[in-house]
Amino acid sequence: MDGIGNALDHARYLKAYFNLEGVDVDSVIDFGCGYAYLLSEVIKAFGPITVEALEPSPHAFAKATKKLARFKHPQLALKEQGLQDWCQSRNKKSQVFDLGVCTSVFQYISNKDLVTIIPILSRSVKYLYLTVPTDVELERQVGELEFKDTYALHRSRTFYQKILKPHFTIISSRILESKHFYDEKSSPFTDLLYRH
Repeated sequence: MDGIGNALDHARYLKAYFNLEGVDVDSVIDFGCGYAYLLSEVIKAFGPITVEALEPSPHAFAKATKKLARFKHPQLALKEQGLQDWCQSRNKKSQVFDLGVCTSVFQYISNKDLVTIIPILSRSVKYLYLTVPTDVELERQVGELEFKDTYALHRSRTFYQKILKPHFTIISSRILESKHFYDEKSSPFTDLLYRH
């Protein structure tokens, strides 16, 4: 599965991209860490000062707790909660993270909740690493892998682009920059032709 067997590849991609652009990543949050395979590789790649992870499933939370305990990281917080609850707890004094990781989470969140969550995410992370299967990919899973995710909401690529556009700019494959924190004078991504 994406983010498990290829977690190291994802982390290397992120590290190489941000290194190339001269962006420091000192704080990371994972918005649904699962068993923490990807988060573990991201921690190894960036060595962030602060790490936070959310996981609402008790089973996955227990696995992630065990895996992340190996790091003995002094500023690592693992919370057994979902993205919606985390967003509700945010306020003006809440920490802003350099990088948010959100892989295979959005397809389980209702349209109404996404409308509320996405603006909060744009005020909470400077960059977001986002993967979400579209309706085409979910149908392909059924046809090619004979796997039907009955909980996943089938939405088009256009739907996600439209709902994200007011709050984030796509700056690379799966990497989004928050429009809330964008500053043309300091952003390394000012030469993007499609920025708007």
